[in-house]
Amino acid sequence: MPYTTEEGGRLNNFAVETKPYAAEPPTSKQKIQYIVLGLGALLLVGGMIAVAVAIS
Repeated sequence: MPYTTEEGGRLNNFAVETKPYAAEPPTSKQKIQYIVLGLGALLLVGGMIAVAVAIS
């Protein structure tokens, strides 16, 4: 485990860092899934707002 010694003899431990990597762009199937989930979220929020308006 990597550590350094500070003033007064205190040890400072560091977590092991993972190697960075470049993100891959979404595939066309993933893009369609994002659109479907977004539309579902809009319908859910819109329905909740409609119920709130109808109740009040």
